[in-house]
Amino acid sequence: MKDDLLQLRGADQLLGRVAEALQAMEMPGEGFITSRLGEYTRFAGDRIHQPQAIEECQLMVRAAGAHGGARAGTTRLESAAAAGREASRLARGLTVLGGGRQALARPGQRVDTSSLWHQGTLDFTAPARAALAARAIHDAGVVGATACGMFSRVVIELAVGNSEGVALYTRATEASFSVLVRRDEGSGYRGDLVRDVCTVEPERFIEGAVADAVLSGHPEPLAPGSYDVVLGPLAVGDMIGFFGSLGFTGDALAAGHGPVAQRRGVRVADDMITVRDDAGRPTGLPIPFDLEGVAKQNVTMLDQGRIGDAVLDLGTATTLGRQSTGHAHIGREEAPAPTPANLMLEPGDASVAELVAGVDRGVYLSRFWYTRLVDGEQSSITGVSRDAAFRIRDGALGPPVANGRFTEQVFGALSRADGVGKDLVSQPIPNVWNGCVTAPALRVRGFHLGFR
Repeated sequence: MKDDLLQLRGADQLLGRVAEALQAMEMPGEGFITSRLGEYTRFAGDRIHQPQAIEECQLMVRAAGAHGGARAGTTRLESAAAAGREASRLARGLTVLGGGRQALARPGQRVDTSSLWHQGTLDFTAPARAALAARAIHDAGVVGATACGMFSRVVIELAVGNSEGVALYTRATEASFSVLVRRDEGSGYRGDLVRDVCTVEPERFIEGAVADAVLSGHPEPLAPGSYDVVLGPLAVGDMIGFFGSLGFTGDALAAGHGPVAQRRGVRVADDMITVRDDAGRPTGLPIPFDLEGVAKQNVTMLDQGRIGDAVLDLGTATTLGRQSTGHAHIGREEAPAPTPANLMLEPGDASVAELVAGVDRGVYLSRFWYTRLVDGEQSSITGVSRDAAFRIRDGALGPPVANGRFTEQVFGALSRADGVGKDLVSQPIPNVWNGCVTAPALRVRGFHLGFR
């Protein structure tokens, strides 16, 4: 990859390749190209050990035959026409059992891409990232700790077109930060994910991770039980990231499964809890349209604690007799499905210290790790806490406690929340292209911990 991330393919080239594939189909269809150019500075111990430049690009097309659609993809843009021919060949081979022709997006939708491209992120070059890594290594060493982590800058491109005349293109910048500091049995972690690197202070990430590593040394065991907890933003975001798996999607709604289908309007969380999928904000990783070329809508999933709506793509919207919300997605080795991609739990007005001050006896947990869905109908997840965890005594952080397993219902925890933080932190949603979840800290009563 060139030294300068400004070496993009651009709208003309990418939309031109999509058009080549569509012309080769000889039937209605659609296609998209996703491109990602990233530079990553990974460090550990006393050095930068893995500087990387990674380029990813994919073209995927769908031929909309009379009896159903068929897809073909390639990572070689010069094979666009071949992908179009293969998709149409597969579509012609479908019988009536393949289903009817799916709708295609219509042109004319206006999208705003003004908040996606930031010079500050482009200026986050290898020397700037190396200087941050050196700062983390040095500051950790001063207190007898070690540091590892990654800083990155990325540019993405998305081009979408179809035989109805849709031709949309956007580009976006992205920066990520992660710092893990270890000292004896203690550890501290900070991370964030942004479009504009100028909106964060990475030096504060380093300071916080070092301080937590020092304070969390020699942790005490904690008996299994139900505790009042303050969850850090990364822990909360981990829980909210499961909303797509809990049934807030058009396919679940069409099948009659999940909370939107069965409990729309029912209160399942405290009224201070509102969760949205909103690509109209600069927070997180917004993209204004989806892989089918539909403008993204703001979808409120929990509205002041009550079950709201689901995200839809064109297929599920047609089944339900509704309009797509612009959430078409197809992941690696996955079937196409509507997917939340820019989730956010709306912030409150409390600092973490104020949330902690509201707990007499409890636990502070900074983040979770290896979380997995246990039961979607019950919104149950399980995982382990990781890095800085402390007892809370008389409204202040106390001695560190050992990390361990938890099992909890997402809606159950949100129903027992009584304090929402004001500071937001973002993190990726695994296996979702450009997926991001953003959350503040949260105070929850009676959180179920099964520490070992």
